[in-house]
Amino acid sequence: MRVLGIDPGLTRCGVAVVDGAPGQKLTAIHIGVVRTPVEAELSERLVLLERGLLALIEEFKPDAIAIERVFSQHNVRSAMATAQATGIALLVAGRAEIQVSMHTPTEVKAAVTGSGRADKAQVNFMVTKLLGLAQAPKPADAADALAIAICDVWRGTAKRRLAAAMRGA
Repeated sequence: MRVLGIDPGLTRCGVAVVDGAPGQKLTAIHIGVVRTPVEAELSERLVLLERGLLALIEEFKPDAIAIERVFSQHNVRSAMATAQATGIALLVAGRAEIQVSMHTPTEVKAAVTGSGRADKAQVNFMVTKLLGLAQAPKPADAADALAIAICDVWRGTAKRRLAAAMRGA
């Protein structure tokens, strides 16, 4: 299974592509960020984000897309930017007819480290170890996208099978 993990953000949207299956070796195929200039108009930034995500889908042809679901943020401006980036990711996935899973930060931390209360350093350490990387991935947005993709490889597969079974019932 190939999963495109997305850590939504308007200035830096973390993106990572991971190949793997539950109980099998994971491989990082792509680690990066889609950036948009802060000084650009919002509409232009959203178009740039859409183009960046589309390019990744065309290049890596993921089987699934996993997006971090953010419940709340204290900074309204930051929450709006995250929500806008999430909307673009959902739109791109929908148009490409790729299944989407949304995972909370707690769910991602628990999947990767075994604890939903893990800090960023613990998550980064485990992502590096699980993928056999020589060094921790940077920037943090890209590392988070890797963790989201890993979570989906391990947990999303079961969710998709359950959903398919429920549709067939």
